[in-house]
Amino acid sequence: MEYDTVLNKHMNKQLLRYCASLFVTLYTLSFCSCATGKKTAYFADVSKADVSHKASAEYYEPLIQTDDILSVNIQTIDPRSTTALNQGGLPAAIPSGNGPDAAMNGFLVDRDGFIEMPMLGMVKVAGLTTADAKEVIRKKAATYYKNPTIQVRFANFKITVLGEVAKPASYTIPNERITVLDAISLAGDLTIYGKRDDVMLIRNNGSYKEIARLNLNSSELMASPYFYLKQNDVLYVEPNKAKVATNNAPKFQYISIALGVATLIVTAIARL
Repeated sequence: MEYDTVLNKHMNKQLLRYCASLFVTLYTLSFCSCATGKKTAYFADVSKADVSHKASAEYYEPLIQTDDILSVNIQTIDPRSTTALNQGGLPAAIPSGNGPDAAMNGFLVDRDGFIEMPMLGMVKVAGLTTADAKEVIRKKAATYYKNPTIQVRFANFKITVLGEVAKPASYTIPNERITVLDAISLAGDLTIYGKRDDVMLIRNNGSYKEIARLNLNSSELMASPYFYLKQNDVLYVEPNKAKVATNNAPKFQYISIALGVATLIVTAIARL
């Protein structure tokens, strides 16, 4: 009888130790599984053997809108004759990816859609592409100059990249044709904690905000109507479960300490 009691007590000790050890192990495994990323490769659905995979998004030239800033340059055979025109415009300090003090000169599109230029006066440009605006300005400039050469571009074509990227910031783009991939590249690519299959795009469409979800793991992105960005678009890269687990690491450390203490108590009790 005494032998059976000792044996049962020994088995209970072993069982308690086993349960405590199993609990700690399962907890550790569950924590590690939360930190495992899903996919990190872009366009993972494209086969390496598929060298002719085709996907093409349609590009639309952006239209000039109220509060845009346009860079307008007029050149003639005698550059001195257009100095007054090219020195006009609004100096605008606009933070960009090139530094917080980056500044640019240009002509502000007023609430009625006009820019005001020296000698040429008020020019209606809202609703036009930069190519169309160039022709409108050329006709006005031709009144004063022979065969003027006109260049019109956006001075404030800006996109913003936020969230899990290496360099979140607003970036002023020197041209109008920029893709989602270009923007991500400017921001130094996604971190390992960024969700590549669920990137949010926020677009200002006048009186409302348009929100789209983009999957960088899919080649269908290159055929998406959101593949080419518009001025003032915002990309937001959400954190994945691994980042959430990292942020919760201190909490898990306290839990681990509590589990360790509990294991010691269980072991001590089992030895009684």
